[in-house]
Amino acid sequence: MIDISIMKTATVADLRNSFRHISAWIDDGQTVNITRHGRAFAQLSPIASHPKKLFKMPDFAAQAKKIWGDHRVLTAKEVCEMREFELEGEEG
Repeated sequence: MIDISIMKTATVADLRNSFRHISAWIDDGQTVNITRHGRAFAQLSPIASHPKKLFKMPDFAAQAKKIWGDHRVLTAKEVCEMREFELEGEEG
């Protein structure tokens, strides 16, 4: 497998004006060449021990259990049946 990666490049002005975007590249594990007057003079690279941020999905079931406890969630069909039963009781 061939891994071809193109190194990102930013100017000193880019560092000043768009550091948020450049730091995102570094957070993604990329090295960024910094140029001044068209010539590369520095590199910014991630720290090797810095773990890459991974998005972790929240545990919705655990949150629901924390909020509602062990109550059972009714299906749409059960809700409709209960509503129909209530309406029948009001008519009679």
